[in-house]
Amino acid sequence: MARIVKAVEGHAAIPANFPIIVSDDMAIIEPVFAWLLMLATVPGRSHSPETVRTYGEHLHDWFDTLEQSGLEWHAVTETEIASWRNRMLGGPSPHTQRPYARSTVNDRVRTVCRFYSWAHHAGWIEALPFHFTDVRIGLGRQSFLGHINPRPGIIAANVLTVAQYERLPRALRVDQLRRLFSHLDAPYRLMGEWALATGMRRKELCGLEGYQIPETAHLEADEHPLIGIGLSITKGDQPRTVYAPIGLVDRTHRYIDEVRTPSIRRLRARNSRYRAPASLFLNREGRPVTRERLTAAMAEAFTASGVEGTGHWLRHTFAITMLARLQQQARDTPHINPLKIVQMLLGHRSIQSTAIYLRCIDIYASDLEESVAYLYGAAISDA
Repeated sequence: MARIVKAVEGHAAIPANFPIIVSDDMAIIEPVFAWLLMLATVPGRSHSPETVRTYGEHLHDWFDTLEQSGLEWHAVTETEIASWRNRMLGGPSPHTQRPYARSTVNDRVRTVCRFYSWAHHAGWIEALPFHFTDVRIGLGRQSFLGHINPRPGIIAANVLTVAQYERLPRALRVDQLRRLFSHLDAPYRLMGEWALATGMRRKELCGLEGYQIPETAHLEADEHPLIGIGLSITKGDQPRTVYAPIGLVDRTHRYIDEVRTPSIRRLRARNSRYRAPASLFLNREGRPVTRERLTAAMAEAFTASGVEGTGHWLRHTFAITMLARLQQQARDTPHINPLKIVQMLLGHRSIQSTAIYLRCIDIYASDLEESVAYLYGAAISDA
């Protein structure tokens, strides 16, 4: 079966942890390697390491399917890609044991089709194994930012993608948040609080280091309710600042003093060669909490609490409630731009990514008032 391996450091032309897909006999699948390397390194075309990793995972599943079926990648037709798509639509993911979302299926299909488009342009194959069909886009009611939408009335759509319905993010209610956090232990509860109060992503939470947590003993909570903390590890490696409530920073210092430091001492007592990493959040073995483990811990807590969602919903909750609060403030302070502020706080490159939360506020307005009061009242002063 096909495998995916990661490049090690020391090769100037190949980024560390770059995904390399190899066949059953451990031969590098050259066209995939060339395409991913182009995406990772060519100026003006380069993508973030997370995007390249995701594309690599999509193509690994596709090439593994080809190898198990005895098919050559350059000889497939639309039928084989459609069969792969239908397999995902009809069965659960072997990794999560949950059904694939239609958006996930479409993302995987689009990645494979992007690869074949590049391979066709580069001369690896003579014809594309898929085609496009014209789809009419109804204009309907003009929405916010609709004036900058470049889409024409008719677009060319990949026939292999499936219809999907937009699922708007939703803020978790106060009772859901309380149930969820009651099923989280250290350090995952604290990581959840950071995600909820700042909108940080998994990568950013796992990349946070102890030295980044500022001292607060000299600060008055009334004068400094929020403390800016610069992030260097972000999506796309674009530095940005998040603003944590001073109470959350204080709780983080308690975690360092009462949980992290004693744990490090115990590990050092057992193994004199142990050296604590710089990462703020450590697991029981004294290693940095990984994104995968954080995801698993959140999934377990959501299941145990009976709350629908994933850890990313904490970021959605921050975004929606922050935007709702800023809109309230804008009534008295018209010069502020709530959407632009939330875009900056979330680290979105495009304001269209942030604008989706406007529709969420319109739909879920009745649930937001209590959440806003909780997040920016009791949740800030007392966890």
